[in-house]
Amino acid sequence: MATATYPPPPPYYRLYTDYERDPTSAPEPPPPIQGTYLLYGSSYTTDDILPSLEDQGVRQLYPKGPNLDFKKELRSLNRELQLHILELADVLIARPSQYARRVEDISLIFKNLHHLLNSLRPHQARATLIHILELQIQRRKQAVDDIKRRREEAQRLIKEAVGTLEGQ
Repeated sequence: MATATYPPPPPYYRLYTDYERDPTSAPEPPPPIQGTYLLYGSSYTTDDILPSLEDQGVRQLYPKGPNLDFKKELRSLNRELQLHILELADVLIARPSQYARRVEDISLIFKNLHHLLNSLRPHQARATLIHILELQIQRRKQAVDDIKRRREEAQRLIKEAVGTLEGQ
């Protein structure tokens, strides 16, 4: 029984036989996926939206609305988290069998913190992009200034050389 070192090429390679002579003969790529799709048994969507906590079945601990003060709410949730961790330590010392409720409360606070931070991601992405673009502009301006300086230096050297040649 003979075995091949490499598997045979996929059958669609025949679609590209005339590509060397005519690059337009290759088939068009498939269109991008729109909407929801299944991947490895999980459902995903191409819409880039953050699902609400209620959609995920989690109770929201901070107020709803467009005028949310993220800094204030994050600090509030952080303080609440610290308090619940201290309470968990007390419960583990005094009544170790009753720790489950405290752990659930801490998990809920973490989920709310995580959701608040994820809702800030678009703002963070915009700010990062603005910073990168400003750095690129600054580097390009420095490169232009460097080119101008070198051009002026080259013109000065050429004038000196011409003056030296004319003086001889």
